[in-house]
Amino acid sequence: MAAEPGAGGVARGRLAALAAGLAGLSGWRRLGVAALCGALASAALPPLYLIPLLVPAFCGLLWLLDGARGPRQAAFLGWSFGFGHMLSGLYWIGIAFLVDAGRFGVLMPFAVLGMAAGMALFPALSVLLVAWTGWRGPARVVLLAGAWLAVEWLRSWILTGFPWNLLGTVWAFSPEMLQLAAVTGVWGLSLITLLAAAAPAVLWERDRPDPGQRGGRVNLAFVAALLILLPAAVWGGGALRLSGAPAPGSDGVEGVRLRLVQPAIDQKLKWRAELRKGHVDKQVALSLAGGQEGISHVIWAETAVPYFLAGEPVLRRVLSGAVPEGGLLLTGAPRGEDQSGGPRVWNSFHALNKRGEIIATYDKHHLVPFGEYTPLRGLLGLVKLTAGPRDFSPGPGLRTIELPGLPPVSPLICYEAIFPGRVADDGARPEWLLNITNDAWFGTSSGPYQHFASARIRSVEEGLPLVRVANSGISAVIDSHGRVIARLGLNQVGVIDSILPRPREGATLYARFGNLTALILVLVVGLFSLILHRVTA
Repeated sequence: MAAEPGAGGVARGRLAALAAGLAGLSGWRRLGVAALCGALASAALPPLYLIPLLVPAFCGLLWLLDGARGPRQAAFLGWSFGFGHMLSGLYWIGIAFLVDAGRFGVLMPFAVLGMAAGMALFPALSVLLVAWTGWRGPARVVLLAGAWLAVEWLRSWILTGFPWNLLGTVWAFSPEMLQLAAVTGVWGLSLITLLAAAAPAVLWERDRPDPGQRGGRVNLAFVAALLILLPAAVWGGGALRLSGAPAPGSDGVEGVRLRLVQPAIDQKLKWRAELRKGHVDKQVALSLAGGQEGISHVIWAETAVPYFLAGEPVLRRVLSGAVPEGGLLLTGAPRGEDQSGGPRVWNSFHALNKRGEIIATYDKHHLVPFGEYTPLRGLLGLVKLTAGPRDFSPGPGLRTIELPGLPPVSPLICYEAIFPGRVADDGARPEWLLNITNDAWFGTSSGPYQHFASARIRSVEEGLPLVRVANSGISAVIDSHGRVIARLGLNQVGVIDSILPRPREGATLYARFGNLTALILVLVVGLFSLILHRVTA
């Protein structure tokens, strides 16, 4: 009588049957399961961080690919995975259309579905490349990781770029894992994440070697190395780096103490004419709450002042009441000018002194399509979501601003903080990053958490502290190692009084080479996958 298989054998048999079953799917069933796998992968993103779900998600994708016949089916499979991933990861975009539901609500489903459909083209490209080679086993896993990284890099800049929810952001909760970003940027985190998540697929793909054979033992070693040893090595290296860093909150810039103001003003009420003065008064009161002893600078969020400040001397005198003695108020506000070509408007950052004078201004240069301006406005006949009939104009670009009593700073407005390698002027390097934003557009959703995670990674990449002030949260002070010194949660009303952490001594490797690191990683991984293919074929 044959011995009954043990629990391990039963589990392996069931997984092998699952892999074969997924490979055998066709038509809408294959595409539907691919979309479900993509949605499963999005659960690893902030705020859930369910990282183990990446394993069934990407293994499922590769097993489904086993059954795809030809490039066309593979491309549709990759697109379906990407559509499910982007739809579940970016659903919150639709909430912005409900702020003025009477005008824009009807566009919400088209915007969300259209965004997901467009962004899904990038995963489709990566899966198409993998299918085109016809590679199997470990080589296919490594090639998929390299191809995914390449399209993430492409997504970060093409058509103005949208590097939201790059795969490496799944580690934003772990300061230890984030330290790799100082060397490779977020790109290295994306790479090791996909390598680990997809590696187990080789154990149950079609025509896999028996575990007792040499090829089977190679596959087992490959999975152990990528799934366990690689993340463990990254974590250990990060822990070692942090062990040599100053204790969180212990190393502040002398003479600087910041007050971050988070008023949590409802976006539906923010621009109502009869309420705007009250919104300003509320922020002045928060700035003064409990006194300003020891406070040197007060910081408000993006468009915190809903007026054109340059033409409002009375309002500037009111705002001067929130300015500490000898300090500044740093705030967001729209800015307008009448020029020869007509009126122009900018989304701006201003620094005001105790006399109510604007002593420095920065204009946002990386604008949100359809949010702050409408591409092809004459052709599409659409208007932007933000208040006012005119499109915002882009500013000249990144700036490092010198302000009294503060180290040189790089202001970043809203989603300017999500772009790897494009948050600091290399010609005049700042000593800290200031991200002012208004995520109230997206309510209580995953959007603000994802935005915060992306900004946090920028601090590690650049080796610079980052101060984030958001109208409705998440506001925080983050040191140059990505550790949160102080934080005010989503939809909370209040202030944060905090030191300004010092920058890391010397630029990080990533700050020196920027996004060239992504291309280097793609080339190295591509070469490694070719070697694996020749060795294991």
